[in-house]
Amino acid sequence: MKITAKVLSLVLAGGLLVSCGGGEGPQVEDQSNNETTTAVEEKAPEAEKVAMGYQVGDMAEDFELKNVDGEMVSLASMAEAKGQVIVFTCNHCPYSIAYEKRLVELDKKYKALGYPVVAINPNDPELVPEDSFEKMVERSESAGFTFPYLIDEGQDVFPKYGATKTPHVFVVQKTDAGHKVVYTGAIDDSKDEAEVSETYLTDALDALIAGEEPNPSATKEFGCGVKCTDKAKLKKM
Repeated sequence: MKITAKVLSLVLAGGLLVSCGGGEGPQVEDQSNNETTTAVEEKAPEAEKVAMGYQVGDMAEDFELKNVDGEMVSLASMAEAKGQVIVFTCNHCPYSIAYEKRLVELDKKYKALGYPVVAINPNDPELVPEDSFEKMVERSESAGFTFPYLIDEGQDVFPKYGATKTPHVFVVQKTDAGHKVVYTGAIDDSKDEAEVSETYLTDALDALIAGEEPNPSATKEFGCGVKCTDKAKLKKM
């Protein structure tokens, strides 16, 4: 059947739910969560734009987001920190769940060394009810989070950073000029903790604490795509 440009434009306009993530990394998205991406979603032109975010060396804009305890949290509010480990994550994604214990352990170690974890849920709860603020509060308590777990209400923050997956990490270092991005990408190289052979994030943090530059400073993120709508993405561009 021949598809005209007019028909294609109507089809694209009708697609409301979009997975904002880019291509998969060393592992494909876990299909056990019953999430699929349609051909229309893959061709939506906005899907590539949202991946245009901070690169290593860029200065990250501060944010002020609501924590699960109801308090507002920003980078500036952590006056004693040398930097932050910003992790875009969520409740429902199997990858995010698999990394919860590792993030708690990492926060306990590196918070004392000046690099606390700050978790941000970028997903639209109207599209994924499991990622609602109320569910975030429950998840933080049940998983024993030792770090802030913030909601990106309005989905204003994740596009600026260029977060495409949950989890997706951005390490920022405090400088006189602002918060400099010094590492982006994955936490390590395997969803299965027993199979991890490359500890990218801890290696990057150890390098910073030793006064060195992370190497590698960027790796390929992998996990579930960030969930948003066309309208939410377009207003950020």
